[in-house]
Amino acid sequence: MELNPKISQAIQALRERTYFSAYPENPKAYSEESHDAGKTAFQKQLSNPFLGLDETGATGKFGEEVSPYMLVGLGVEYPVFTADYLVEQSQSAQNQWKKISPLERANILIEMLDKVSERFFELAYATMHTTGQSFVMSFQASGPHANDRALESVALGYEELTRYPQQLDWVKNMGKFDLTIKKNFKPVAKGVGLVIGCSTFPTWNTVPGVFANLIAGNSCIIKPHPKSVLPIAIVVEEMQKVLSAHGFSTKLVQLAADSSANPITKHLAEHSSVKLIDYTGGSDFGRYIESLPGKTVFTEKAGVNSVILDGAADAKAVFGNLAFAASLYSGQMCTAPQNIFVSKDGINTPEGNMSFDDVVASLRGALKGLAENPKMGAGTLGAVQNDITRKRVEDALSGTGAISNDAVVENTEFTDARTLAPSIVVVDAADDRWKHECFGPILFVVRTSGKEESLALAAHLASTVGAITCSCYSTDVAYMQSVEEVMNEQAFTPVSFNFTGAAFVNQHAAFSDFHVTGGNPSGNATFTDSLYINRRFVWVGNRFA
Repeated sequence: MELNPKISQAIQALRERTYFSAYPENPKAYSEESHDAGKTAFQKQLSNPFLGLDETGATGKFGEEVSPYMLVGLGVEYPVFTADYLVEQSQSAQNQWKKISPLERANILIEMLDKVSERFFELAYATMHTTGQSFVMSFQASGPHANDRALESVALGYEELTRYPQQLDWVKNMGKFDLTIKKNFKPVAKGVGLVIGCSTFPTWNTVPGVFANLIAGNSCIIKPHPKSVLPIAIVVEEMQKVLSAHGFSTKLVQLAADSSANPITKHLAEHSSVKLIDYTGGSDFGRYIESLPGKTVFTEKAGVNSVILDGAADAKAVFGNLAFAASLYSGQMCTAPQNIFVSKDGINTPEGNMSFDDVVASLRGALKGLAENPKMGAGTLGAVQNDITRKRVEDALSGTGAISNDAVVENTEFTDARTLAPSIVVVDAADDRWKHECFGPILFVVRTSGKEESLALAAHLASTVGAITCSCYSTDVAYMQSVEEVMNEQAFTPVSFNFTGAAFVNQHAAFSDFHVTGGNPSGNATFTDSLYINRRFVWVGNRFA
């Protein structure tokens, strides 16, 4: 059996950290027929039970998803299982899977991804109407980008699992004779894996852990957020089809759908047979997951991302870039900026000093201009996923310093869409409101005593609360070096310097950018480094005289 060439290409890209994508991200790279078929498939699924999964052992059906664009329920119901049944079946299915070689597992997993790619457009509409992402973002995030991240896990997993020889004759010269010992080395899977998904990125944040578990020989239970099930259900359907075609139990990958009123997450997480847990979501529940004894845990929790605004070679380009980064999917990305640290004396530009008030006014103008742009506004902002996020923003705007954005977001296709244009709250450094996550379309402009305090505040916040990204705009080379050193070495946070044009802090590229460092409270794991794979299995060596 030969290794699928996608894996070899991905391994090379991982080593070189260069651009690579196995699945085109532009919807126009695919046929119009596939687009139409995907849209039709999504529409046919509405108000009907989801029938693509193995329902053996189900105790009923349930669904509660609501479209953020139409503000009506999707009417899709999914099979529901007890936690004990899911774990029992998962253990049984793993017994067969873990016995095949990493090569066989890798090829089967790539076949799954190729099958998923045939449903990218259906996935796009499913993601759009469960998360509120725009169509293009939904297509990319739940389709090609998610597939690439999954492929990244498979490729790195294959490389780690084949790092050492399977067996050898170990020979040590003892003078008058040789001591020969036969040895074998086995990567042994840890057991049942649980992957807990989030409501905003139901596949992108989920499939890396799923495919990392599977390449290592583990089985996997996927617990989606009850408000965003359909996208990952489509993925699981295709995975189960491939498993069945190759003679493996479909229970190797199971969807653990539940309800907001009767969640089963804790029952699964605390089950003694669940050995691995991947989690994406809020910090409070994330800390609970990390506290569970006897589990190997991979978390991506909440963080507060900072922008250090010291100077700009092109102020208009900088404000345009910041406005887009803050507006993309209405700020509902874990990489989106929240706090912008600006000296009370303003920023340096080629035209001279720009005052603090002018910085705020320019940023507000850029946000408003984007939101009201008929070609970009609705497509960039998408919709707010839930009313909790909407209320959080409204509460933030009820305090002092709030500059509500009165922009009118016009979505001609979905007039009932839950939309909010990003707004600004101006605060002093001593204020506490910016020191915790305010998830959604809100920006805090923090007035500092100078650029030194801006850096100190950003670093302290990342170290104590957590951060996934940081942006820095400056024309001072020495200062940028200080920002890189402090944010990297004290806060374990990557920095994006002077991004304008088509480069945005939100975007992390598979095979090149590490997503989350694991070094601050925003999470303990990285998409995708060797620890993300190696902690899912153990090496065992046997010796024979």
